[in-house]
Amino acid sequence: MSTQQDTNPTVANAKAQAAQAADKTKAAVNQTAEQIKAHPVYQQGQQRFTEYMGQLDKELGRYPALVTLEERTGVPKNYGAVAASLAFLSMIFVNALALPVSNLVGWAFPAFLSMRALETPGHEDDIQWLTYWSVFGFFTFIESFAIRVVLYYVPWYFPIKTFFLIWLQLPTTRGAHTFYHSVFRPVVNNFKSKRAQGGAAPYNTTTTTTSYATTGLDHEKVL
Repeated sequence: MSTQQDTNPTVANAKAQAAQAADKTKAAVNQTAEQIKAHPVYQQGQQRFTEYMGQLDKELGRYPALVTLEERTGVPKNYGAVAASLAFLSMIFVNALALPVSNLVGWAFPAFLSMRALETPGHEDDIQWLTYWSVFGFFTFIESFAIRVVLYYVPWYFPIKTFFLIWLQLPTTRGAHTFYHSVFRPVVNNFKSKRAQGGAAPYNTTTTTTSYATTGLDHEKVL
């Protein structure tokens, strides 16, 4: 009887201590979360995320089918598009689907936007997609003969490639513009300058003709 009386207070004390520890942990987590939310980096990221989602919602609002789907399902079209894109991109982690998904990301959406750019009166989007296709062609050329070596040393190559292509495409990141001016253009200019230096020395036709003539005269003298 006394043992049972001794055990009950012990159990009660243990439960009370566990509840206090849980409350302290919960309070610490809440305090940390509030500190993170108050941090300038978090606030700036949240502001940019809101701006990007607003731009995406405005862009998707041009398509009546997506507006109708939003009204029927109650799911915002921008969040639905992001979820569908993430579900699609998750397939790049399946070996059998990695290559076709990566290639589809590389040309399907840019081809659609390039067709739209051709029909708009401005030239800004034309420059964006001409730059992208130049970089994409350069990247595809390098990949065509180095893919086996890259796959051997980089097992996550296709996910990395896919996100790199997305970075090139997005107007907000302007990755194609950055890559073109920092990598592609210097390489091409270096090649052009070396070629110009190699062809700078003119071909001396007079010396060659004289040499042939002299050789011919010597040959006649010998005869």
